[in-house]
Amino acid sequence: MKYLLDTNVWLLMVEKTGSISSDIDQVIHSPANYPFGLSAISAWEIAKKVSLGKLSLSIPVRDWLARATRKPFIEILPLNVAIALESTVLPGPFHKDPADQIIVATARVNNLTLLTIDKQIREYANVKTL
Repeated sequence: MKYLLDTNVWLLMVEKTGSISSDIDQVIHSPANYPFGLSAISAWEIAKKVSLGKLSLSIPVRDWLARATRKPFIEILPLNVAIALESTVLPGPFHKDPADQIIVATARVNNLTLLTIDKQIREYANVKTL
């Protein structure tokens, strides 16, 4: 595994409702890059946004999550003690979104490149991004 998907990139890949940079598009369409890592917090983020009415999916959220986490394309990376700790001690300034902190920590602990469209994460010098 080389790459971790940010929640927004994962959502765009599955729903095909927005544009992804050509660099990310090339990476996600190459089976040589499978599986992609996905932080367990990303599934929570999607379900939470749906429950709050902030996100509409093409199918019910339970079905969506089951389809969107299929192997061999996705491997869920659980929140463990190392990631939890890392998310609280990220070097340098980083914004306050705890889900993003966990996603960045997951990439750092697992030495993965984070595929993200989030400008704040891309500008953070202490995680590899594409």
